[in-house]
Amino acid sequence: MKHKIVGQKIICLNRKASFNFFFLEKLEAGISLKGSEVKSLRDGKGSISDAYAIDNNGELYLINSHIPLYRQSSYNNHNPKGERKLLLKKKEINKLIGRINQDGLTIVPTKMYFVKGKVKIEIAVAKGKKLYDKRNVKKTRDWNREKARIFSKNNK
Repeated sequence: MKHKIVGQKIICLNRKASFNFFFLEKLEAGISLKGSEVKSLRDGKGSISDAYAIDNNGELYLINSHIPLYRQSSYNNHNPKGERKLLLKKKEINKLIGRINQDGLTIVPTKMYFVKGKVKIEIAVAKGKKLYDKRNVKKTRDWNREKARIFSKNNK
C-alpha cells in the first residue's frame, strides 16, 4: 500500500503519529527553511516524531521538529529545534485554525519529503486516540500477524 510518487524523496516519517492519532484529513504544505536546514535535510537527517503545528497570529508554525546542525555551515547555522513556518494558502490556514480551536483537534506532521528540490511536509488534522483505542489497534495488528503465520505454515 506504499504510494511512491515519481520525483519524491522521503526525508523522514512520523510512524508514531498513526498510533497516537486518528487522521481526519491530510494535506501537503511547504515549509520555510534556511539554507543550512535544507542541506542538513539533504543528508537525510531530521525528525518530526514529536512535532505539531500551532497558530501564531493567523499563521501556522511547526514546533518541536528537529533538524540537526549542518557541520559545513559556520556562522549562519540554524536553531535545531526552532519554529518553522508552514506555507499554505490563507483559506487553508483559516480552515485549519478553525478546526483546531473549535473541535479540539491538532495538526500533526506525518512525513517530510523533497518534491522537485523543494521541501514539503504532509500534515494531518488529527484527533488523539484514547488508551483503549491504542490497545485495540495493537490487538488487531497482533492477530493479523498471527493469522499470516498460521496461513503460511499451512501452505508449506
